[in-house]
Amino acid sequence: MNESERSELKDLIHKEIVKLEKDSQRLKEFTKPVAPDNAIGRLTRMEAINAKNMNEANLRQAMLRISKLKQTLTRMDDEEFGICLSCERPIPMKRIMVAPESTRCVRCLSR
Repeated sequence: MNESERSELKDLIHKEIVKLEKDSQRLKEFTKPVAPDNAIGRLTRMEAINAKNMNEANLRQAMLRISKLKQTLTRMDDEEFGICLSCERPIPMKRIMVAPESTRCVRCLSR
């Protein structure tokens, strides 16, 4: 990976972290407890609880991705960055740009 690709990737990761942090703040608002007195009917309350659970799962996924992206930023300057942990071949740049936190190539991941 050359220096311009590394710089482009860092910018991409920073933008993705900012986006995910905004999404996380929005999701936190939707994960507040569902008040029983706000329910119109039993089904509506159940739907609200299901939506809350889905938002909580999305929030966990966003927080996990933020953590992985931040870890990726710390290890980007290592010589091993962009090398598959399994086969030790370079991970294609297109894959790294789509999923910067990737530590394995698609071939090794699909085994």
